[in-house]
Amino acid sequence: MAICGRRSRSKFILYVLGAFVLGYLVFHRNTKSDVGLASRREVPVEQRENVDEDFLKKPVYEKPPVDVNALGEMGRAVKLDLTEKEKREEEESIKKHQINTYLSDKISLHRRLPERWNPLCRNLKYDYLSLPTTSVVIAFYNEAWSTLLRTVHSVLETSPDLLLTEVILVDDYSDRDHLKEPLENYIANIKKVRLIRATKREGLVRARLLGASIATGDVLTFLDCHCECHEGWLEPLLQRIKDEPSAVVCPVIDVIDWNTFEFLGNPGEPQIGGFDWRLVFTWHAIPEHEQKRRSSATDVVRSPTMAGGLFAVDKKYFLYLGTYDTGMEVWGGENLEFSFRIWQCGGTLEIHPCSHVGHVFPKKAPYSRNKALANSVRAAEVWMDEFKEVYYHRSPHARLEAYGDVTDRRKLRMRLRCKDFKWFLENIYPDIQVPEDRPGMFGMLKSKGKANYCFDYNPPDDHNMAGHRVILYPCHGMGQNQFFEYSTLQEIRYNTRDPAGCIVADPVSTFLTMQHCSKPREPVPEDQKFIFREDGSLYHVQSQKCIEAVDRTDNGNPGPALRSCSDSDSQKWFFEERT
Repeated sequence: MAICGRRSRSKFILYVLGAFVLGYLVFHRNTKSDVGLASRREVPVEQRENVDEDFLKKPVYEKPPVDVNALGEMGRAVKLDLTEKEKREEEESIKKHQINTYLSDKISLHRRLPERWNPLCRNLKYDYLSLPTTSVVIAFYNEAWSTLLRTVHSVLETSPDLLLTEVILVDDYSDRDHLKEPLENYIANIKKVRLIRATKREGLVRARLLGASIATGDVLTFLDCHCECHEGWLEPLLQRIKDEPSAVVCPVIDVIDWNTFEFLGNPGEPQIGGFDWRLVFTWHAIPEHEQKRRSSATDVVRSPTMAGGLFAVDKKYFLYLGTYDTGMEVWGGENLEFSFRIWQCGGTLEIHPCSHVGHVFPKKAPYSRNKALANSVRAAEVWMDEFKEVYYHRSPHARLEAYGDVTDRRKLRMRLRCKDFKWFLENIYPDIQVPEDRPGMFGMLKSKGKANYCFDYNPPDDHNMAGHRVILYPCHGMGQNQFFEYSTLQEIRYNTRDPAGCIVADPVSTFLTMQHCSKPREPVPEDQKFIFREDGSLYHVQSQKCIEAVDRTDNGNPGPALRSCSDSDSQKWFFEERT
């Protein structure tokens, strides 16, 4: 069924505000025992133990018989032997979608995935008749045919019919022909699938809210439009929300390779979400304090933040929390804003190790994220209190970004009596290093002798931060890779990213490289200690030498290096903050 309706921005926001007020009142009137009450099946308690569990677990549709020789079956990688013409078509598909959709189109929409979860997950039992129902909301914009429909079929073929109320597809004003009448015709004969179309480009946040506005399930489950669900993915999410309605629960996100469509599921412990001081989402191993809190490998894992694409939330609680910030555009930043809000306003954000969903991470974003900066600023202005300055120091251009009116979001925070960001850092994310940012001890680290040259560190990617050389490069004033801090522990920190890096001086090569900083309460290694003296020199304690701005290093480029201390301006340094 296709549902189309023209809504202006103001009407849409009024709807959301109205829904919020209703949700606030309704959620406070309900206790834990009320969750899913409306969806309880009319089977007497004394007869429930006689109901066949296999019948209750039956999905909306059964998968076709497995063909072990089919391309990509059981999540296997696919590599095609292509002609030159076919290679060009494949390359064009990648350029268009940032996913190898030429290959995807040749893989069954109903393929099976291998079992990639902790074997203990098989032992979990569920009272299917008492679990809440869910509406799965999938927003898309110009998505490829096969990746979108494989997502839909995967949900229908792995979700118990008893628990899945509907799959709601939200077309965020796509302009590609295959997503018009052909899509409507395709889903017309598929049970439980609904289609709603935005009448202008709304972006992920408002597109998802369009879907949520017509959802009838007890729980909202949001998925991206290029996913594949693992067997048994849904029940753990719904069970946890039944037990704790204020829990927002994410599945383990397993990688599906964008080029080969290999399913890279991991049965080991999941990673949790964090962020760095650029307000970029990061992944981390489960910290020791969280491992100690859990009593079983099947227990949920608390996560400071979420990736944002895949999660389940009680619908009434979602409304109570204020849904999404509708002032955010397209996507980017909304995941951290929602994560901060969940924790600071009394909820919990968790990852369930027994719920696995595969996700195709595109080669790069297939469309512009030019509104992500404004979205991050909105999150900082509403939720981070004085710690927003740590973000602005590292992204000074963010201060100049127009971010709209956040008055209503600040009122929401007051109304919900949310905790401050200091509480969040101390209690939910104690593992992040909070910069000191003492006046005169952070910013661009500039050479007095080599005018307008700054320390610069630009690792190849966020997952390979340590081990590379610090260079000198013309100062650009944009923070990021030219932002450093001198700490009270005598470290030169590069703490824009997380985990933070500290400069190490090698007395043999004389050059400076980056390594991870010591953890809190651990001693600082001797090769990471520098004394920032009153004359502006940076004295390396271990080698008893000073850092000098060298015009030509061994690679022919300018760089900082250890030299015997002198009174030369090339050994004088100062911090400059870009405001």
